[in-house]
Amino acid sequence: MKVQQSAEAFSEAKQYIPGGVNSPVRSFGSVGGTPRFIERGQGCRIYDVDGNEYIDYVLSWGPMILGHAHPKVIAAIHEAVDNGTSFGAPTLVETVLAKLVNKAIPSMEMVRMVNSGTEATMSALRLARAYTKRNKIVKFAGCYHGHHDSLLVKAGSGAMTYGVPDSPGVPASIAGNTLTVAFNDKAAMEEVFAKDGGDIAAVIIEAVPGNMGLILPQEGYLQFVREITARYGALLIFDEVMTGFRVALGGCQAVFGIKPDLTCLSKIIGGGLPVGAYGGRREIMEQIAPLGAVYQAGTLSGNPLAMSAGAKTLQLLIETKGLYEKVTAMSLKLATGLQRAAQKQGVIVQAHAIGGMFGIFFNDKAVYDYETAKTSDVGAFNVYFHAMLEQGIYLSPSQFETCFMSYAHGETEIERTLQAAEVAFAKVAEYQAAKAK
Repeated sequence: MKVQQSAEAFSEAKQYIPGGVNSPVRSFGSVGGTPRFIERGQGCRIYDVDGNEYIDYVLSWGPMILGHAHPKVIAAIHEAVDNGTSFGAPTLVETVLAKLVNKAIPSMEMVRMVNSGTEATMSALRLARAYTKRNKIVKFAGCYHGHHDSLLVKAGSGAMTYGVPDSPGVPASIAGNTLTVAFNDKAAMEEVFAKDGGDIAAVIIEAVPGNMGLILPQEGYLQFVREITARYGALLIFDEVMTGFRVALGGCQAVFGIKPDLTCLSKIIGGGLPVGAYGGRREIMEQIAPLGAVYQAGTLSGNPLAMSAGAKTLQLLIETKGLYEKVTAMSLKLATGLQRAAQKQGVIVQAHAIGGMFGIFFNDKAVYDYETAKTSDVGAFNVYFHAMLEQGIYLSPSQFETCFMSYAHGETEIERTLQAAEVAFAKVAEYQAAKAK
């Protein structure tokens, strides 16, 4: 596989962009090698500048649930751009998208559009603090909620990959108001609330964490989190930036039957363009300016390009019969198939899947939180990743990231991926055998 043009592009980019990338994990820093510079995408495939073709399971880190360059989404963007890109004034399509979000996620009685998931979580936390008149927040070790100061404490995603969960530049005074507990640990949550419950404004949670690899909540755990927040008068914030419209049309809260106070969204609701949103109970959302005193604004918030792409995407998700059944079935088939292929080569992995998300851990023990995820064999993952990449399978370039499925993937792509996996796991077996000597 030729990578000359990607290598040259990366070398040039590093002269002008820190690390050569505008988001750290893209640099292949944890897996090594040359990051591929992508030229175009179509359906479930992407093509790099050297002309290599890949079956894509990154899907722009989740947004492309319909596949790349869906013709109806592209047409909606074209129609919008012909009328202008941004006005700094209200447009009709903003309300169209807000109504679609409310229809799919009824707990979001009112919605405020922003430009990224980081903006959404940052704004939701400010709102929660103002509403409760409390300062402390609780997050979970390994969960990533964006790169603002309050939440870069034991964060996942790229922060976990690079081993810097506590970023320099975060003031101790801010980090001191962030309490961190282990995911799936009821006793830890009880302890933190027993000590600081009267000062806790909110608990923010990825109901299905996807930024330390894909972690599934244990039975009853999310219901417990809902109960304890209600008991102490703290708000429950569901970060559904990754899971919203991906694990199900109504997100994790629909799958698990939980009604959070606030929800944060991004990725899919922009149809591939930059967007974010937060919303929840009307009485809480009415605290935001111009109705209330909690200030938040954005020049490009609700811009017509992102709103049009998002509205068309959500319309298609609502109207396409069997979409979520297919995506869920494909994710499960691939995850279990990867586990069987690994076992065939004598390699032990833990496979997880839910909705349009899946992933494997190179670990011989169950993975259910940050600490157990960290015990995974990163070296084995790196061997696996590059062996798959060489065979035209594009996976998330970190053991601690999640892979995604789209409606454009079919049986042909799944079978080809599993065939490639047998070759990749054979190389992993060789690596592990050599490592054990």
